[in-house]
Amino acid sequence: MTNLDIGASLKAVRKLKGLSQRELAKRAGVTNSTISMIEKNSVSPSVSSLKKVLSGIPMSLVEFFSIGESASSEQKIVYRADELLDIGTGPLEFKVIGRDYPNRAMSVMSETYPPGADTGEEMLKHVGEEAAMVITGKFELTVGDEIFILEAGDSYYFNSELPHRFRNPFDEPCHLVSATTPANF
Repeated sequence: MTNLDIGASLKAVRKLKGLSQRELAKRAGVTNSTISMIEKNSVSPSVSSLKKVLSGIPMSLVEFFSIGESASSEQKIVYRADELLDIGTGPLEFKVIGRDYPNRAMSVMSETYPPGADTGEEMLKHVGEEAAMVITGKFELTVGDEIFILEAGDSYYFNSELPHRFRNPFDEPCHLVSATTPANF
């Protein structure tokens, strides 16, 4: 697990790519103040907001959260619990399984949504497909105009181009294992 300073890392990557705050904001479709507040760690961006900002670089969440970690030249097969890269923001925990696998066709993650957790007000929407199975707890999935409550043992599979959102309005944490294509995490 990594303890990445999101603000400092975003600023370093932005400068490395030769982008001003204004240019990155324009490319990502956000305000200059959004970039400034993230870089100053005044706000903790939601997963969807950080993804949107990184799209202006362009850079995936895994690339961003892997900054400073050494890459292994040996092909890994087994990933121990303490080796999983946590790309969650705020209270969300998204641990990427197989992050070092070259040319991954899918992203597989162990996700934990504590009570009150939410992927953000802005609906997610991207190319690909996603699926998951709830291991413990329950959570709310919104796809388009439909809201579903999923409990342990329930699963979902949908086209990621449909607007979607995940949240846990319940009193207990929810843990699920998910997969998305293409590998964008």
